[in-house]
Amino acid sequence: MQENTRCPRILLADDFPQILERCEKLLRNDYEIVGFARDGGEALELCLTLDPDILLLDLSMPILNGLEVATRLKELGCRSKIIFITIQEDRDYIEAAFSFGASAYILKCRIGTDLLPAIDAALNGSALTSPFKHT
Repeated sequence: MQENTRCPRILLADDFPQILERCEKLLRNDYEIVGFARDGGEALELCLTLDPDILLLDLSMPILNGLEVATRLKELGCRSKIIFITIQEDRDYIEAAFSFGASAYILKCRIGTDLLPAIDAALNGSALTSPFKHT
């Protein structure tokens, strides 16, 4: 019997190679990593070209920041779910991320605990946010 389900496809976008490597290690067994972007311009281009199910997007990157990338993708009708990863705990950033179409907003210090639940939530049409010190 042939299985019709496919592995969710994920594009990783962060300007820190250590974060890309950590995410790739967490995801490689259960997801298809379709590419890596190290700045916002590359993330935008690769997302439009590769059409991933999930874009794991750093909020602060060179060329275009994550919010600019999300805005452009939304304007272009991109179907990819966006999960922001960041060190920013400010409520303004969280609200902005969700207003620009985020499915999840997780802290980099919580990637190990929050990344997989965030992906599951995004794929199921719900939202997830890391617990924050300042709300």
